[in-house]
Amino acid sequence: MAFVGVSDANKARAFYRDTLGLTMLYEDNFALVFDVNGVMLRVTLVGEVRPQPYTVLGWQVNDAVTTARTLSNAGVKIDRYPHVQQDEDGIWTAPGGAKIAWFKDPDGNILSIAQM
Repeated sequence: MAFVGVSDANKARAFYRDTLGLTMLYEDNFALVFDVNGVMLRVTLVGEVRPQPYTVLGWQVNDAVTTARTLSNAGVKIDRYPHVQQDEDGIWTAPGGAKIAWFKDPDGNILSIAQM
């Protein structure tokens, strides 16, 4: 099970379900609950979100370029960081060969995709 805090259920639902395409299992007064390939993700409603300066959730993908472009076409801004060299799609190739891109949810939580 994984958790991420959000402040607005409507924005979170639109982002996690509609933009990212995650399967929503249910919603209650405390959280939006998604199935992410067999892992439960509780998008928890909190009074105040304090985004961290590091990735809080990530997904392994088969094709980082296609996924980054799909996210961009859906209106998701791929983040750029001055301390890593990213290609035109915002993807950084790590020394071990992993291809990684970062983006934020509506509350500023840093999320990522990675092709291993």
